[in-house]
Amino acid sequence: MEAQRISAPETPAAVAHDNNSVDEKTIWKVITASSVGTVIEWYDFYIFGSLAAIIGPVLFGAKGKPEDTLLGALAVFGAGFVVRPFGALVFGRIGDMIGRKYTFLLTLLMMGGATVATGLVPSYDKIGLLAPSIVLVLRLLQGLALGGEYGGAATYVAEYAPDKRRGYFTSYIQITATAGLILSILVIVLTKKAMPEADFKDWGWRIPFLLSGVLIVASYYIRQQLHESPLFAKAKAEGKTSRNPIAETFGNPVNRRLVLIALFGATMGQGVVFYTSQFYAYSFMQNTLKLDLVDASIVLVASMVVATPLFVYFGSLSDRIGRKRIIMAGMLCAALFTIPLFYGLKAYAGPLTETVPATVDAAGQAVAAVQKALAPNLPMMTLLTFFLVLFVTMVYGPIAAYLVELFPTKVRYTSLSVPYHIGNGIFGGFVPLVATWIAVWAKAQPAGTFTHEHAALTGLIYPVVVAGLCWIIGSALMKDTRDVRIMD
Repeated sequence: MEAQRISAPETPAAVAHDNNSVDEKTIWKVITASSVGTVIEWYDFYIFGSLAAIIGPVLFGAKGKPEDTLLGALAVFGAGFVVRPFGALVFGRIGDMIGRKYTFLLTLLMMGGATVATGLVPSYDKIGLLAPSIVLVLRLLQGLALGGEYGGAATYVAEYAPDKRRGYFTSYIQITATAGLILSILVIVLTKKAMPEADFKDWGWRIPFLLSGVLIVASYYIRQQLHESPLFAKAKAEGKTSRNPIAETFGNPVNRRLVLIALFGATMGQGVVFYTSQFYAYSFMQNTLKLDLVDASIVLVASMVVATPLFVYFGSLSDRIGRKRIIMAGMLCAALFTIPLFYGLKAYAGPLTETVPATVDAAGQAVAAVQKALAPNLPMMTLLTFFLVLFVTMVYGPIAAYLVELFPTKVRYTSLSVPYHIGNGIFGGFVPLVATWIAVWAKAQPAGTFTHEHAALTGLIYPVVVAGLCWIIGSALMKDTRDVRIMD
């Protein structure tokens, strides 16, 4: 491993000098430009999943069973996650050979084009199987683009940041995924509120996809103003860039071992914690608890907004007490408390209606039984969801710094992108589909196998087991990296 350990007497000034004496004004410019683009890419990627229940009938026919069309939409959504590791290989190679800036300009345009095109695809009722087929291809393109985006943004910011504050500065990149989800939900809710329900389901859902075109143009202009990262520019000037980053990533036994530890000891668990606590929770509230889209959005967005500063807090804390300790603590909390918190969400959602029994009024006239609407306890549901997101901030806040510090500059983009996107794309991205499928399967079992209450929550077995395994592996094999200097 080419990275060097920082000796105890090292001063912040010395570290900053080793990192080309980059001033904070420049670093904040880099963070802003990188973050804006990454937020928009996450926004593009999440719109589809946020609208899965509405898009399902559009892609698979309005006459299909709601459960089947939802699973179909989630499967298409999940396809984008499958190819993220391939995007990491393709764009990681470009980023390690040509440059960080060029690569994430390319991924930005690719993601935005696929998103706008998704908003223009005709429905199943008009073009049949071509509808889901076209959207599947567009989702694959989005997945490839996202596979190159995160590694580029994280690497770019980290290579500007001083060694002693890398956790703090890179934590702002970690906010972007949550910010992208918040933005997608807000745009969807505002669009939904601006028109009748029937119009939104018919054509209004396309507006958030088409809006991406405007956002992408603005983000491209901002990123175009950036220069190449100083560490990569230095390596390229000295002829130290890799000729074959993929071969060096997986052919070198030391580097290959680090990739496997990063995957099974960190990103695998981080992926399931992230998508369970934010994405599956949102789907669960709408499709299982039957909350209105607006109520579910209020709960999730409020909890994420309150928790978002904790990404920076835990990233900064990792500069002082280490990355591993915080990541493992968040993983363990998620493994232990996710299921109880979901039971709490179910309890506070309560039945949305109750039957008022038939009575006789004062005049002796019969009063028929009626259904009375009940309101869920949104403040308590928000508090419970906050704790779910809290676990995300613990495992996700320090992880960019940890991954950057594992690998040398010449293969850093490729080496960190592969475990990140396998962990998040494969293990994490399939949480909504796998958990929903398990819950549907449990409900279909013979009477007495599962109670209705437990069947709805059986899907959580998958993310909880994965998080628990990751905690065991990570605790045993991960080494803390906060004292690593990434200058080659």
